[in-house]
Amino acid sequence: MKRHILILFAFYAGLWLQAANEENIVYTNASNLQLIGKATVEGDFFHRIDTAHYQNLPLTVKHLYTYSAGLAIAFKTNSSVIKVKWRVPNKKQNANMTPIMQKGLDLYIRKDGIWQYAGVGIPQGIDSSSILAENMDESEKECLIYLPLYDEITHLEIGVSKKSYLKKMDNPFKGKIIVYGSSITQGASASRPGLAYPSQLSRSSGYQFINMGLSGNGKMELPVAKMLSQINDVDAFILDCIPNPSVDEICDRTINFIKTIRDKHTDAPIIVIQSVTREKGNFNMKICKMVKEQNRAIEDQIHLLHKLGFKNLYLIKENHFLGTDHEGTVDGVHPSDLGFERMLEKIKPALAEILDIKFRK
Repeated sequence: MKRHILILFAFYAGLWLQAANEENIVYTNASNLQLIGKATVEGDFFHRIDTAHYQNLPLTVKHLYTYSAGLAIAFKTNSSVIKVKWRVPNKKQNANMTPIMQKGLDLYIRKDGIWQYAGVGIPQGIDSSSILAENMDESEKECLIYLPLYDEITHLEIGVSKKSYLKKMDNPFKGKIIVYGSSITQGASASRPGLAYPSQLSRSSGYQFINMGLSGNGKMELPVAKMLSQINDVDAFILDCIPNPSVDEICDRTINFIKTIRDKHTDAPIIVIQSVTREKGNFNMKICKMVKEQNRAIEDQIHLLHKLGFKNLYLIKENHFLGTDHEGTVDGVHPSDLGFERMLEKIKPALAEILDIKFRK
């Protein structure tokens, strides 16, 4: 009997403490703060593009662009604690992804000029709440909260202590570099949202790399090219989509896709990245042959475009992007955090030379 009473006391004491702590938190709707990583300002706040505006996009492409991959909320606060409440519509968990990456949040704080990991929001279902960081000092902190990579976010509130402030912050990144690609571009299978490689490129360079990855659907359709071409003030385009289209699609679509972008962006560098070597192809000869043929096809198409007079067009060739020990993926296809680190080691020098930017090591 006494044991039951103690359990009930502990339960209600926990609820009381939670309520008391919540009373000391003031929440701000994230839609009133600075959103970074979005291609355009139109449309739903948490969608990567205005999906309603582009009627001719394939339906799956439109759906995937409702996912918040690469988006982040930027703000300043002197609070010792940062809490969040958020909502996603999808309960299904993908087998090759962590819940934090797919539906959770990822906090970075700038310290000594470098963006550093500070905490995660672990999803509990459709509606979630989490303490991202606590017991911090009360100095002003520049913060980024990265949003889910593989789900749509429909509501987000950021909470700080009552005695502190939370301010909208200017975009900490300059420029606009579009990264169009596959599930690998979108972020599969990083462990956290902030570890998708376009976001890593942003934090290490100070330039804004916009994540336009489309899981399984970066197939260079003409309506997608037209949509990308209509994005304003783009400094460069990176096309990392070669894992998705077939060899025939690469041969049929590459020239029109790149020409459509070039017609609207006459001087912007266009950088094409060959497909990573799929680790499944280490033993599966069919997959091994497919990737080699995809990479050969895109190389041929870039050579043809050069012969047609296209300038400022570059190809980054696959060069053991994921290493040589076959330990760089989660499932034989999608890079792990280790795989993304190795991939960045290979492509950063090429991007630095082409775009004339410096990356922090």
